[in-house]
Amino acid sequence: MIKENQKYLNRLLVFLDILCLIFSLIFAWYIRFKSGIVHVSGDGDYLRFKQYLKPVIFMLPSYLILYNAFKLYTPYRFKSMWEEAINILKANILGILIFVLLLYVFRYIDYSRYLLAIFIFNCSLLMIIERVLVRVSLRIMRKKGFNLKHILIIGFNNLTIEFFDKINKNKHWGYNILGILDSNKSRNLSDLSKSIDSCDNKVALDEIAASQEKKLILGDIDDLEYHLNKYNVDEVVITLSIKEYDKLAFIINTCEKSGVRTQIIPDYYKYIPARPYVEELDGLPIINIRYIPLDNLVNKSIKRLVDIVFSFVAILALIPIIVIVAAIIKLTSPGPILFKQERVGLNKKSFMMYKFRSMHVQKNEEEKVRWTTVNDPRKTRFGSFIRKTSIDELPQLFNVLKGEMSLIGPRPERPYFVDKFKEEIPKYMVKHQVRPGITGWAQVNGWRGDTSIEKRIECDIYYIENWNLWMDIKIMFLTVFKGFVNKNAY
Repeated sequence: MIKENQKYLNRLLVFLDILCLIFSLIFAWYIRFKSGIVHVSGDGDYLRFKQYLKPVIFMLPSYLILYNAFKLYTPYRFKSMWEEAINILKANILGILIFVLLLYVFRYIDYSRYLLAIFIFNCSLLMIIERVLVRVSLRIMRKKGFNLKHILIIGFNNLTIEFFDKINKNKHWGYNILGILDSNKSRNLSDLSKSIDSCDNKVALDEIAASQEKKLILGDIDDLEYHLNKYNVDEVVITLSIKEYDKLAFIINTCEKSGVRTQIIPDYYKYIPARPYVEELDGLPIINIRYIPLDNLVNKSIKRLVDIVFSFVAILALIPIIVIVAAIIKLTSPGPILFKQERVGLNKKSFMMYKFRSMHVQKNEEEKVRWTTVNDPRKTRFGSFIRKTSIDELPQLFNVLKGEMSLIGPRPERPYFVDKFKEEIPKYMVKHQVRPGITGWAQVNGWRGDTSIEKRIECDIYYIENWNLWMDIKIMFLTVFKGFVNKNAY
C-alpha cells in the first residue's frame, strides 16, 4: 500500500514541479519586461513572449530528470527540509547552467540573462514552498491515520526499545508498528518494560503498547510467513541480537518470498557510521568502520581551495578591524598583541595557534593546563569583549592560510587536554583525522566554551562522517548569525 501511496505522491510532485517551472518562467518574463521593476531599453532587441516559451519543451523534461537525479522524488520520511532545499537549489542551478550552455551552442543569444536569473530564484522559492506544504499536509494526514508505513519488528531486546523510542519521538515519520515476533517465549512485555531502566533511551513502552490496542508480541519468528499474509506489512525491521543472527537467512528469504522489504538494525550499530562505506574484496563486502569523505582527494582539494580563497579575502577585508583591535590590546594591557598556544591538529601533529591576546600574561605552564571559565580573573576588560564576540579568533585565518587549520572543522585542543580526554571519552581522537577549524558543527549548535566535551565530540564525528561542501556553507551561514556572539563564549 505504501508503494502505491508513494507512486501517487510522486505523480503529484511532478505535476506541481511542472506548474512551478512554467509559472516561474512566465512570472520572470513579466517582471523582466512588463512590471517596470527592471529597466527595459528599446523594443527591437528582445524576443517575443512565445519565443521565450519555446525552450520549455526541452526544459521541462530536462529539469524533471535532474530533480530525479537529486532524489527529489524519493521517500523523505527521514530527510530534513534543509537537505531537500539544498537539493532543489543544486538541481536548479545545474539546470540553468546547462540551459545557458545550450543557448550558446544553438546561438540563441538574445534570450535574456536577467530573465533566467529571476526564473531560477522564482522556481527555487516556489518549489521549496511547495515541498513545505506537502510535508505539512503529509504530517496532518499521518496524525489522522493516513499514509502510514506498517512495520513488523523481529527481535525483542534493548535494540527494539531504542527503535521504539525513535518512532515514538518522531510520529511525523508515519510509522505504525503492528507488533513484534520473537522466538524467546519466556520474554514478555513486562520484561521489556523492566529493562527500560537500564537503557539509555527510556521509552514508555507500556503506553505505546496500550495505544496499539492489541497484543504487542504477536508470536514466534517461525510464524513470520503467517503474519506477513495476515497483516498488510509494508516493511520488516530486524532488531535481533548478534547471537540470533542464525535466523537471518530464514527471515530474509521469507520476506522476499512475500515481496516485503526488509531492513536490519545491526546489533553492533554503535561501532559503524550512519552511512558506512562498503568496499568489495573479490565479492566479499567489507565495511569501513570510519569512512571520511575528506580522505577523497577531490573533496580534500575543494575544501582546501575554499579555505585559501576565503581566508585570503577575509584577511584583506578585515585589515581595518585587525589593526584597531591590535592597537587597543597594546594600549590597554602590557604584553604581546598575539597569543600563541600549542594545539593538536591533523594526524595528531602539533602547531602554534594564533589568537588576539585577551588575558593578562601568565606563566607558560599555567596556560597549558587551566580551563577558561565565565568570570575568569585572567581576562582583561577588552579581552572579555573580543572573546564574547569571537574577534579574538581572527588571527586563526593565518593558520588557515598556512594549512594548519581549516575554516570549518573540529576545534583544536591543547596537548594536555588531548591526553586527558582520549582516556575519558570514546572516539575523542577521531577528530584529528581532519584539519581543525575556526568554527564547526559543535560550535553552531551551542557546544563551545565550558560545555559538554562528549556532546562536542558527537557533533565533531557527525561532521567528519557527513562532510560535504554544502554542510560547510551551512555552518558558515549559522556562524555569522549565531556563532560569533554566543552565551558560552567567554
